[in-house]
Amino acid sequence: QVQLVESGGGLVQAGGSLRLSCALSERTISIRTMGWFRQPPGKEREFVSANRWSFGSTYFGYYADSVKGRFTISRDNANTVTLRMNSLKPEDTAVYYCAADRDYLTNYAHSGEYDYWGQGTQVTVSS
Repeated sequence: QVQLVESGGGLVQAGGSLRLSCALSERTISIRTMGWFRQPPGKEREFVSANRWSFGSTYFGYYADSVKGRFTISRDNANTVTLRMNSLKPEDTAVYYCAADRDYLTNYAHSGEYDYWGQGTQVTVSS
């Protein structure tokens, strides 16, 4: 059973930056897709970003249009994936969730594809 723990959320002013981390209970070598999702107040969970690892340790990053150019997903080490968020906007306010799956997911933007989830971390952007 893979366990995920998010950290790094908080309160920031518009235009500021935050870094979210997702720590996995096992080496990410066995995890081929990692995703970040968020749930704004009163709204459904939505895709933010994802990484997929192919054989040979090459990874590919994907982003929702709303965060493209502002957010960056990266694999820092074998057990940690980070989401760097710059130029934050009030509409980025949400609970952010880390997700993982052992498969190389084709539909990485669909939350139902992921087997493992973190507990979520709150990000609040003030105007």
